[in-house]
Amino acid sequence: MAFRFVHTADIHLDSPLKSLALLNGELADLIGLATRQSFIQTIELCLEEQVDALIIAGDLYDGEQTSMKTARFLAEQLGRLHQGGIRTYIIRGNHDALSKITAQLVMPDTVKVFGEIAELVTIERSAGDIDVAIHGMSFAKPHAPESLLRHFAAPVPGAVNIGIMHTSLGGSAGHDLYAPCSVAELRQAGFQYWALGHIHKRAALQDQSCAVVMPGIPQGRDINEDGSKTVSLVTVRDDRSILVEERRTAVAQFERLQIDVSMAADWDDLVALSKHQLGELASAIPRGQIVARVEVTGTSELAWRARRDIDLLRTEFETHGSSIGNIWIEKVKVSSSRPRQNGGNPGALGELATIIAREIHGSIDFNSEVKAIADELRGQLPAELRDIIGKDQAAYDGLMAKFAKEGTAHVLALLQGAEGE
Repeated sequence: MAFRFVHTADIHLDSPLKSLALLNGELADLIGLATRQSFIQTIELCLEEQVDALIIAGDLYDGEQTSMKTARFLAEQLGRLHQGGIRTYIIRGNHDALSKITAQLVMPDTVKVFGEIAELVTIERSAGDIDVAIHGMSFAKPHAPESLLRHFAAPVPGAVNIGIMHTSLGGSAGHDLYAPCSVAELRQAGFQYWALGHIHKRAALQDQSCAVVMPGIPQGRDINEDGSKTVSLVTVRDDRSILVEERRTAVAQFERLQIDVSMAADWDDLVALSKHQLGELASAIPRGQIVARVEVTGTSELAWRARRDIDLLRTEFETHGSSIGNIWIEKVKVSSSRPRQNGGNPGALGELATIIAREIHGSIDFNSEVKAIADELRGQLPAELRDIIGKDQAAYDGLMAKFAKEGTAHVLALLQGAEGE
C-alpha cells in the first residue's frame, strides 16, 4: 500500500507583520490571520486526502513565540490529525529554535518533534506495505553555520527513507545561510525524499532515485512573497516511485500588477484601463483575497498627472477593488514617463531635468543631505525594520539613488502640473 504525506514548512504561525502594519494596519491583520487560515487548509487537506502523515520542516512559529492563543490553536489543529489517525513530524528551524511553545506544549502522542540530535523514526505498517524511515534534526540555536547532513544516520536498508532538514542549501537571495549543503550531497545520502524548509520560494528537483523538495512558504506575508503558495502532497507508490503534487493553501495572495497607460488618451481612459486590469486579475485568481501592488508604466503625457494625483489614483483602485470584493491595494507606484521630444526646445522643465541629472544627483552636498535624512529615519525605526533602508552599504547606496531619481520625477511632475494648468 502506498505511503502518502503532506510536506510544508515556514508557516510562521501568527507572524507579527510589523513592516506591513506601517502601511496598513487593517491589511496586516488580514495577512496575520491568513497564516492560521492557511494552516487550517493544510490540516483539512491531510484529512480529505487521508494521508499517513504531515511533515513540517521548520519555522512553524516566528521567533520566541509565547502566545498561549497560538499554542491552543496549534494543539486543536494537530488534535484533529490525531483523531484522524494521521501522524505529525516536526523539526525546528532558525525562527522557532527558541520557541517556548515547541519545547513546552504537550502534544498528542501522534506528534513527533525532533530534537537537536539527529533521530530516526521507523513507521509501523501493515504486513506487505512499504517500510518507511523518517530522519529529522532540529536547530538547537537560531543559527546553524555548518551543514547538518553529517549528523543524519545512514538510510535504513530496504525502507523508503525520508529526511527532514531546515537548510538554505547553497544560499538564496533574501535568505541568510543556514545549515548549508548542496542538492548533490543530499542525493548522495541515499534517501528517497528530502523534506526541506527555510527558503520561501518553492523548488522541487526529482530524478528516479531521489526527490529534493523545498515547498516554499504556504502563505505569503508581503509583496516579496508574491504568487501562488502551496504545500506538497507526496505519494510513495508501491513500486517506490514518488509523485509530488502541489496543493494551493494561501488564502491571501500577493500579486504585482503592471498597468501600461501608453494608449490612454485622458484621465478617464487611464482609470478605465486600470479597473479593467484589476478585474482581469480577480478573474485569474477567483479564490481568496488578492493583495496587489500596482505599478503604472508606459510612455504617456499623463505621466505627470499620475504622479501628482497618485492619491486619487489609489482611491480609484481601492474603490474598484472593494466593489469586486476580494482585492486589496498594498501600494501604488508610478513609473510612467513622458514621451521624449525629438529635437526642438525642451522647455524650462526639460532644462531643469537635465541640470538635476548632470549637476545635482552626483554632487557630494546633495548625496550627503539625502543620506542624512535616511540615517535619521533609520534611527527612528525599530531594530528589526532597519534593513528596509539597506542591509549593506551597496544596497543602501542603491536605494538612495533610486529615491533621488523617483523624487526628482515626482517634483518635476508637480511642476509640470502647475505649469500645464
